[in-house]
Amino acid sequence: MLNRTVPLHEAVLADCERLFGEDAPDTLCPRNNLAHSYLAAGDVGRAIPVFRSTLAEQERALGDEHPDTLRSRSDLAKAYQAAGDLNRAIPLYEATLAYREGVLGPDHPDAVHADNLIHAGKRPIQPKRPKRSRATVAIRVMSSSTA
Repeated sequence: MLNRTVPLHEAVLADCERLFGEDAPDTLCPRNNLAHSYLAAGDVGRAIPVFRSTLAEQERALGDEHPDTLRSRSDLAKAYQAAGDLNRAIPLYEATLAYREGVLGPDHPDAVHADNLIHAGKRPIQPKRPKRSRATVAIRVMSSSTA
């Protein structure tokens, strides 16, 4: 599935850039979606520059406190964290938290989420263990009970 999402997001972004222009606000969301596809596919090296350029454009076009800008800043931090670059991830998480608390208040769910990301960001993202199907778990339980 991931192998199919990257080309689709690339095509959508190309269409948006052609129709609206590379720097248009309507192009920023598809660009961020492409970066998410790269990250989900494990291609952090391609995700980071796209997240970085999207964030720069959103700061310029929308401002530092716009919800989309805050989301992109957090997305870039996650990509740095996935790359093991905590020295870049944590300040971005902290900046996101500061803006969210200032705009939304410290008890707003988005501010609380940003605070949680800071604590999670202080360690590298661990690869997820493959999930076992219910059938596999059932077979192991049944085989251990019959032994």
